[in-house]
Amino acid sequence: MSSATVETRPRQQNPIGWLWRHFREFRRTRPFWGGLLAMIAGVPILYFPYAHLTFGGLTIAMSTTAGAGSLIIGVLMIILGLTAWFQPAVRVFAGIATILLTLVSIPVSNLAGFGLALLPGLIGGGLMVSWAPLPEPSTAPAKGRRARRAERTDNPIAQRVATEPTAAEPAGAEAVEAPTAELPAQGAPEEPAAEAAAPQQGAAESAVPKQRAAADQEEAR
Repeated sequence: MSSATVETRPRQQNPIGWLWRHFREFRRTRPFWGGLLAMIAGVPILYFPYAHLTFGGLTIAMSTTAGAGSLIIGVLMIILGLTAWFQPAVRVFAGIATILLTLVSIPVSNLAGFGLALLPGLIGGGLMVSWAPLPEPSTAPAKGRRARRAERTDNPIAQRVATEPTAAEPAGAEAVEAPTAELPAQGAPEEPAAEAAAPQQGAAESAVPKQRAAADQEEAR
């Protein structure tokens, strides 16, 4: 049995590699890290007002009058982070709202979750505001190396070589020769000059008899 008759095996797809490729594409097309930091900042703001800390046999309840405000701010920051992920068009609004909510949580929610939500909230909001999508690839044909080199120089020889068709171009793509004006013959400019001088000589010869006749009439007088 030769290698040409062997049946090709179906390519086995690695699920981990498939998930990693899709995650990388998802991460590059939206403000991923800004939304993640915004959601991380919302967790301590939401947690501490309803937490019960136990020190030995002593239980400390953190629920105060700021519980409702902390609940609203924490939930809003998590929603803004998810919005930046799945709706990148409103990333600027989500980033500015995240920064404002982080600053409001300082006096409202136990100093922004005892300071744990301050830096993630500010940095995440800034990342969402400053994020921009990648530029789309241009559909124009890529220029050759010789053409790019000719653009950087003023040498006419290099530009002519860059515009000449290469061996990779099809045979039908022939360069169109520019029409050249035909130069007149060497004797051509002399003929109009001779024809223009002939009438002047005839006029001068016809004027001589007239002058002689006028001189004879003056002598006769």
